[in-house]
Amino acid sequence: MSNCLLAKDIQNYFPVVQKFFPSAERVGALEGTPASAPVFAGEDILGYVFYTDDITPMPAYSGKPISSLVGFDTQGTIRGVKILSHEEPILAVGIKDSDLQAYVSQYNGVTMSQRTKIGGRDREGYKALDGISGATITVIVINASVTQSLHKVIKARNIQAVSQTSSNAALVAAIDAMPIWFGIWEDRKFEISLLVFSLLVLTGIMVFQDWLARHPFLLTRVRNFYLSFTLLFVGWYMLGQLSVINVLTFFTELTHQFSWDTFLVDPTTFVLWGFVAITIILWGRGVYCGWMCPFGALQELLNKLAVRLKLHQFELPMVVHERLLAVKYIVFIVLFGLSLQSLALVLPFIEIEPFKTVITLRFDREWPYLTYAIALLVIGLFNRKFYCKYLCPLGAALAIPSRLKLFDWWLRRRKECGHPCQACAKECEVQAIRHTGEIDANECHYCLDCQVTYWNNHKCPPLVEKRKRRERRQQRVAL
Repeated sequence: MSNCLLAKDIQNYFPVVQKFFPSAERVGALEGTPASAPVFAGEDILGYVFYTDDITPMPAYSGKPISSLVGFDTQGTIRGVKILSHEEPILAVGIKDSDLQAYVSQYNGVTMSQRTKIGGRDREGYKALDGISGATITVIVINASVTQSLHKVIKARNIQAVSQTSSNAALVAAIDAMPIWFGIWEDRKFEISLLVFSLLVLTGIMVFQDWLARHPFLLTRVRNFYLSFTLLFVGWYMLGQLSVINVLTFFTELTHQFSWDTFLVDPTTFVLWGFVAITIILWGRGVYCGWMCPFGALQELLNKLAVRLKLHQFELPMVVHERLLAVKYIVFIVLFGLSLQSLALVLPFIEIEPFKTVITLRFDREWPYLTYAIALLVIGLFNRKFYCKYLCPLGAALAIPSRLKLFDWWLRRRKECGHPCQACAKECEVQAIRHTGEIDANECHYCLDCQVTYWNNHKCPPLVEKRKRRERRQQRVAL
């Protein structure tokens, strides 16, 4: 499927029009408001064709509309839909063209008196369409652009369907009146409510982190449960894996005609990014990377299993580690530079993120993508969150604004940390604590392991020394 804008002369698509109308002999010029072109067999009009992006240019996941050619007959029944061009990341790489064609073929036979919806079953006045796994938002946008454009053209051509009832007509007029994102939020209100509740719970964990750190057994159980929830519900169920493409789309929108509709069309992503924006101001990037990233959660859980199975863990020498930290920033800068020219240029390189393979498409991809993703997960068994530390451009993008956090609500340190105590630095498996004792806010994933040590008078050397002095005094008093 081409990702570039194609020539819009309707005559160029006459072979496609003939697939919609096998007896078609010619197609007229685009005319009227909104514009559509009549299809002829001799002097008889068989129907009309139009471009969706000329009539209802809805921004999709990429922030750009999807261009489709739609044909319908004189009774208001769709005869065919063809996707002409798009810049959708999920469709450009990851979704087979046959899957996309199978989806749009479902519009054949849909009448103007029917409402179409993604998923469910057919019922009176409704036509249920099977979606595409991993591309839910995109197909919702395709559906809305096809149906809303169709109703506008039918109204302009003054076509009346025999089977259309007044109630159906009123119902259809209400798809047209509401913004597309409103219906999406309405359909997913339960999932969105649960997601918002989970984010409030995570906020509570951050606020009461000192108390939790003093109860390590409870903290461990809470963290394992939350990581599992993130992977299973936020990731594999809601497909709520943020990506660097979201960041690039946002900057692209800022430099063009900005519209909130571009972002509201995906409620999961919108809610998560709102949460990220708030937590970056309060705590930095680590809250998302350490708790709410589905791929990060999968790495973390697998590494915990590896540790339990006593698989050997290795850490790179600090000098190598510090050099490799720069790689993800370089990757982000390259992607950002390409996006300034066009988001379409970025799409092939977004595959450095294994998120689409592992989370969005749930490992249902061709072997090169699977090999890359599985290799990263295997490395993560022996080196905690290897991908996150060294390769993740999203992590780099989040680390940059983390420097602007307004409050010093940071992890606790003691004056002895790094001078001479190195206990937390040695325990930190993402190597985010410098030998001088400071925590690198750009690299910390907020796992709270160091805070458990901070409050533990059997692990933190300064506290251990204080405890021993106190115990000696108590022994002397007892004697």
